[in-house]
Amino acid sequence: MGISKYVLRRLIEAVITLFIIASLVFVLFRVVPGDPTAAMVDPTFPIEVKEQIRREYGLDKPVGEQYLRYLANLIRGNLGQSFFYAKPVTEVIGDKIWNTLILSFASFVVAYAIGLYLGATTAWKRDSLYERIMVTVQLVFRSAPLFWTGMMFLMVFSFRFGWLPHSGMREPGYPETTLLGKYLSADFLRHLVLPTLTSAAYYAAMPSMLLRNTMLEVMGEDFIEMARAKGLSERRVMYAHAVRNALLPVVTAAAVYIGLAAGGSTVIEYLFSWPGLGREIVLAVQRRDYPVAQGAFLLMGSMVVVMNWLADIIYGYLDPRVSTT
Repeated sequence: MGISKYVLRRLIEAVITLFIIASLVFVLFRVVPGDPTAAMVDPTFPIEVKEQIRREYGLDKPVGEQYLRYLANLIRGNLGQSFFYAKPVTEVIGDKIWNTLILSFASFVVAYAIGLYLGATTAWKRDSLYERIMVTVQLVFRSAPLFWTGMMFLMVFSFRFGWLPHSGMREPGYPETTLLGKYLSADFLRHLVLPTLTSAAYYAAMPSMLLRNTMLEVMGEDFIEMARAKGLSERRVMYAHAVRNALLPVVTAAAVYIGLAAGGSTVIEYLFSWPGLGREIVLAVQRRDYPVAQGAFLLMGSMVVVMNWLADIIYGYLDPRVSTT
């Protein structure tokens, strides 16, 4: 199968997956107990007011008709109207998705920088004290609950020493002038450090262990011995030959990692009061603001699907054998 057919097949699979996610999200918020109009209607209001609001939002229609209307709106890019904010969902989550993406990308860069270095060095120094210590530390952070690691970092770096802020994206009253001023200011970067480190500490083990295991296989190949026989330095053999040939699954996992980091940032955002998509999901569920929760869930799921699709495409280009299977 040619690479173009491979890409098309993966694209069709991604579209089907997105359709399934959208359908599951719709069903999920229809079976959750609670009245979605509770966020808009005071209990003392007469029943006529409540029924009028249900008609305005289409909640009086049969579930099947609501589902078809929901899919039609999705095709047009309309995620609905927020019950709580009384404005389009796209406006509610528009800024928050960028906050989530920036946090996810920052944690990705830090996690992969640390993970690739540790993966290469622990594989090269196999059966050493360094390997045992580094592997143990990575497994501890990977095994510990994300919220526990975040609370430990908050206790040490924020409350104990006061080096870093404990919540939010900027200090109260900080002016938001331009886009660069908003995301590249010193105040924003200080607020970004703790959630980034917490997420990176948890996710760094994935590229590290993946590279380490792949390198252990590569180091037994004949071309490694050939490189040493040529008189190349150990550092060059490690980076130019062993690491380079072990990077394929790590590069593929990078796209998946970005999707998982973006989709799994809810705990980090809620813990650090980061105004992103994950925190908005929690607030929307608490408020029973189903359109916002549906839209945010769908966007997060879409990011994971798109990143997995990109990972498949990258793998197909890096290893042509994949595109012929």
